Amino acid sequence: MRYDRTVHLDTDFATAVARTRDALAKQGFGILTEIDVTATLKAKLDHDMEDYVILGACNPPLAHRALETDRTIGLLLPCNVVVRRDGDRTAVQALDPNTMVTLTEIEALRPVAEEATRRLDAALSSLTTHDTGV
Repeated sequence: MRYDRTVHLDTDFATAVARTRDALAKQGFGILTEIDVTATLKAKLDHDMEDYVILGACNPPLAHRALETDRTIGLLLPCNVVVRRDGDRTAVQALDPNTMVTLTEIEALRPVAEEATRRLDAALSSLTTHDTGV
């Protein structure tokens, strides 16, 4: 089972992160957390890896609806979005919101997952529509 929704951009990492933040904001997602995996692994393990950041995106109305359906769903919130170097391109990946329905088997979450999917797909699509390269 695929659990990601991914696009690749022909742009530099910093630009991809900024554009991803903007695209998510236009779809009603705020960024609650940001984990710079590259810096963390370097600082804690002295390990070098490609640029990699995890954005914890949240759309408050959708999160509220999901939590009203199942309080435990907070374990799967916020929607994680990864921006990472992938060779000479930048990958932007979002956790497929339908994963919460598949994992929990709670059908009442399906409408929330479908709307979150629509919004995340719109954000990802806007990144590729405006991909102008480096």
